Amino acid sequence: MSGSYYAVIMAGGGGTRLWPLSRKTRPKQMLRIIEQRSLFQMAVDRLGGLFEPHQILVVTVPDQLRELREQCPQIPAENFLLEPAPRGTAAVVGLAAVHLGRLDPEAVMAVLTADHYIGNQEWFRQLLRVAEIVARQDYLVTLGINPTFAATGYGYIQQGKLQGTYHGVDVYHVVRFKEKPDEFQAQVMLARGDHTWNSGMFIWKIERIRQEIRRQMPQLEAALSEIEMNWGKPSYAAVLEQQWQALTPETIDYGIMEGASDVVVIPAGALNWSDVGSWDSLFDVLPADSQGNIVMGGRHFGLDTRQSLVYVSEEHRLIVTIGIRDLVVVDTGDVLLIVRKDEAQKVRQVVEILRENGEMYI
Repeated sequence: MSGSYYAVIMAGGGGTRLWPLSRKTRPKQMLRIIEQRSLFQMAVDRLGGLFEPHQILVVTVPDQLRELREQCPQIPAENFLLEPAPRGTAAVVGLAAVHLGRLDPEAVMAVLTADHYIGNQEWFRQLLRVAEIVARQDYLVTLGINPTFAATGYGYIQQGKLQGTYHGVDVYHVVRFKEKPDEFQAQVMLARGDHTWNSGMFIWKIERIRQEIRRQMPQLEAALSEIEMNWGKPSYAAVLEQQWQALTPETIDYGIMEGASDVVVIPAGALNWSDVGSWDSLFDVLPADSQGNIVMGGRHFGLDTRQSLVYVSEEHRLIVTIGIRDLVVVDTGDVLLIVRKDEAQKVRQVVEILRENGEMYI
């Protein structure tokens, strides 16, 4: 095969969903909540055997750079790309494509997440191997997660005809992307059996995604061209800052994938995947005790406590719960959060309100 294969980890997200444990300066991907490894470290670990450290690119923001480099020192310093401020995943992909295109114009890039959990790592690597084969045929490839319930918080991908089977893995043409449906639409798509959740992971040739950016997002392409012309020059930092600040934030899903041609999906069943998108999602990835409780951090004593999660940040602090069911209790020392499991998604709304009010706890 011509051209190298690179992994691009998007690691610039803010800390809202696992607040108050996750904060702006210490977002979800930096937290060690599973197996004493951060989600970012686990994202890098599962690439072992498929990508060497020099083939892993990390795109992040300046205030997260130091911590991420300390967590994964094996990745070369020059492989950490900085975006001056968050401008959506389309811009992240574009910046990474410019960088990798300068190194190897025929390269294939796998765009991956820094803050998801994947239990079946060997199967994940096998899917990435298949995705590279398909991407070299000029397809835009996405991984779709087989839905387990009628989720309204995820985007969906409708699969059409079979494109081909590679090493036992089926690949389908994409009919359409559907962003975050209502409850009725989600039930219909789950019943049809031809929809997967949009994982936010994509694989494509560098030149192929640049073609789509040129066609669908000319403003972003103009900015990327300016950045590319100044790469490695003394003017680079100023040009990057100027061009970046002028961009309109946009996701790769809305900006490119919904209107792209030659898109295929690989249904990624059996991955044991979670986006760890809220406190209640931890029940899918962490072991519970005989009462269905998950206790993290410091000390907890529960009497008649069931199906609840308790996090205590300070070792000397004791949290006592009596007669509770289906609650999430998070004590970080400066903030105490108590929320029903089925309301945990609303934590994000609280963070937005606190931000608008100028609170310091975000």
